[in-house]
Amino acid sequence: MFGPHLTLDLYSCNREKIGSKEFILKVLDELPELIGMHKISEPWAIEYPGNPNSFDAGGISGFVLIAESHITIHTFVKQAFASIDIFSCKSFDVEKAEKYIIEKFEAKKVEKNFFTRGTEFPKDVERVKNIVARQRRKIS
Repeated sequence: MFGPHLTLDLYSCNREKIGSKEFILKVLDELPELIGMHKISEPWAIEYPGNPNSFDAGGISGFVLIAESHITIHTFVKQAFASIDIFSCKSFDVEKAEKYIIEKFEAKKVEKNFFTRGTEFPKDVERVKNIVARQRRKIS
C-alpha cells in the first residue's frame, strides 16, 4: 500500500478566513507538524479573482509539499466552500487533521472521503522481489 488520502469538502466556512491568503498559508504551515509530517517546501498560495459573472467568484489555492507527499487547499469565497486534500505515503491521525481543519475553517457541514492509494505498491522491494520474479516468469 502506498498511503492514505483524506479529502474534506467544507461548506458554510468563515468567508473572511477562506478569502485570506495569510490564513491559508498559516494552516498549510501548521498542519504538517500537527499530523507528524515534514515540510520540504514553504507553503505557497495564490489569490484567484475568478469571474464575478459566474459561479467562480474567486478564492485562494495553496499547497505545501511534505516529505510524505502533499497538502492542498482550494477555497471559493462566494460559496463559503473549501476543498482540502491530504495525501501521504505514511499513516497519520485522520481525526486530528479533520478536527483541526473543521475548527480553523469554521465549517458547518463536511463531506469526508478517506481511501487508500496504491494498494499494490511494493514499499518493501526486497520482500516482494520473489513474488515479482514469479509473476514475470508466468507472463513470459
